[in-house]
Amino acid sequence: FSRCLGRGGLPGSPMGFGAPPLRPLALCLLLLPLPGAPSTAVPTPSPSILADGATTGPPAEGFLSSAPTGEVPSPTLETSQSPTVPGEETPASESSPSETPRPSPTGTRGPSRPAAPTVTPRSEPWPQPVTDVAKLCVCDLLVDQCDINCCCDPDCTAADFSLFTTCSVPVVIGDRQLCRQQEALYSIDTSVHPPKRTFQLADKVNPSVFCIQTINYKAALSFQPPEIPTLENFDQLLQDYGGIPFSTKTDLMTSVESETRSAAHAGDISRYEYRDVIETADGFLRLPAPLFFSQCADSNPAGFLMNQVVKCNRRIKADECTTIPALSMEFYTGSSILPVPKSSQRVNVTVQSITVQTPQGLSTRLESSLLLLPVLEGQACSNVVLEAGYLITFTEAGEITGVAASLVLATINTADGFIQQSFEIRFIPENTQPVVLSGNPGYVVGLPIKAGFRSPGSGVTQTMDEDGQFTMLKSTSAQDCLVAEGIRTPILFGYNMMSGCQLRITSDANCLLLAPALLNILMGQNFPDCVASFGNSEPQNGLDWVEIVYNVSQPSGCEIPVRFEIEVKWTKYGSLLNPQAKLTNVTATIVTEALPQVNPGSERTIPILSSVTFVDVSAPAEPGYKSRPTIEAKLPFDFFFPFV
Repeated sequence: FSRCLGRGGLPGSPMGFGAPPLRPLALCLLLLPLPGAPSTAVPTPSPSILADGATTGPPAEGFLSSAPTGEVPSPTLETSQSPTVPGEETPASESSPSETPRPSPTGTRGPSRPAAPTVTPRSEPWPQPVTDVAKLCVCDLLVDQCDINCCCDPDCTAADFSLFTTCSVPVVIGDRQLCRQQEALYSIDTSVHPPKRTFQLADKVNPSVFCIQTINYKAALSFQPPEIPTLENFDQLLQDYGGIPFSTKTDLMTSVESETRSAAHAGDISRYEYRDVIETADGFLRLPAPLFFSQCADSNPAGFLMNQVVKCNRRIKADECTTIPALSMEFYTGSSILPVPKSSQRVNVTVQSITVQTPQGLSTRLESSLLLLPVLEGQACSNVVLEAGYLITFTEAGEITGVAASLVLATINTADGFIQQSFEIRFIPENTQPVVLSGNPGYVVGLPIKAGFRSPGSGVTQTMDEDGQFTMLKSTSAQDCLVAEGIRTPILFGYNMMSGCQLRITSDANCLLLAPALLNILMGQNFPDCVASFGNSEPQNGLDWVEIVYNVSQPSGCEIPVRFEIEVKWTKYGSLLNPQAKLTNVTATIVTEALPQVNPGSERTIPILSSVTFVDVSAPAEPGYKSRPTIEAKLPFDFFFPFV
């Protein structure tokens, strides 16, 4: 304490008088250790590179440290540190060859220096920069040549720097997302002759609350070129990434919505909701789907009320024919579905149909629904599932009541290496039958035309019976019209058809009784009043249905119908590359004739005909061109003044 105060001391103390009472005491407090307080140190910045390229290090361990009690402290170096403010730069100490650290004598009169701030030690270190900013140079464009005004170009010499007027990139920073990172500061000192480049490193503090404090995956901050699949690394890539789904934005939103809904209805497990995963006794219902390189992924969950039709490729080897679960019929029929989530009841999968396909393409539907497992014989593997479809019935309360499976089994050659599988899942309400589409969207040649009855304010009422929609008279071997009543055949798109029967007329025939009977034979009991314009038209979309126009003559007397002609006009709709068949008009024409007179005791036979004709009314395809651009010139109102 006496050495600290020197010849001065506190007023009135035996150590002496004449020293300022406060300033020496302040200096002593900086040198004396605090009892029980740990020693703190303020590190100096990194070495600085001067204009001539030389490197000067910081003063040797330039710390403000404390000496133990009873020891004489050594002279300290004058280092000024300012507190770090978020968002401001903390420049490194700039030194020059002429500047050397000078010891500060104690007890000297003069203005006091501010005390160094206390740095609170961090519990964890700051993340290290990924790159060295001193080696970064974004303006270095020329190879082995000095770029003009590029102060960070390592190819530039001191002579080149003397010709620079400014630094095109004065600040170079590494990763701006870090909470603390270094930045390189470049400038041209024009106060000296010749001008010199100055360079210093400063610690940058990111004021953002979303900065990165700890880097646990440095590769995420840099670009890694993807590995191109080749014949050599294909198997390894398939093993590494084959089972990982690459989710799209829509899948991510779906997952978030599902999690939100699950959290909102955590206590309600009495029903399924839209997109809920269908649960089974051993997990959830799986429906393979294409992922990496269209490879089949068997862990794709089936969502409630989500109709899906997918195709995927599966790689198969000879020894894997009987070991891959997705090739076996048991994979699709062995699970038990839970009618509602977390239920103790079970709904077994019912095998609706099994179709066996030969390598030549011949298909045979089996009568039994026994379990058939894959069998390997040489390179031929039989009973392999090529197609699998689920038909799930549900109630309005969100409960699954039935699951039916339709399978197509085939014999494949394992030497081919790949097979293509098709999967489908559909949902229908309970006590209804599935509606078979006639195209998607346009009609397909050979499929029946969809028809129904228009109801005011409720769309179209459509029957589930394919043969009961849009039908015509079917010829029989007896050729008797009165016997053929009720025998109908569906009208198939694109097929011009004609059928008929023979009507035997006697002298006692009554025109008033024959006319409605023949009309019922030709049209059927429930002839529709509208047809669907597309093969997948929904009944609730009334604009997608075309009214049937009737062309009936008004006879003066009683006449019987002898011909019923249906003309269907259709057009090609959509792109020229893939046109879709669309119905535009349906006209039904009833041709009547007077009942012929027959002599008593004799009879006469007249033909009753029914026909359907399809007429293509498509306009010839013409190439379309964009219209010429128009120039919208807006001139001032006095542009032509004074001429106009």
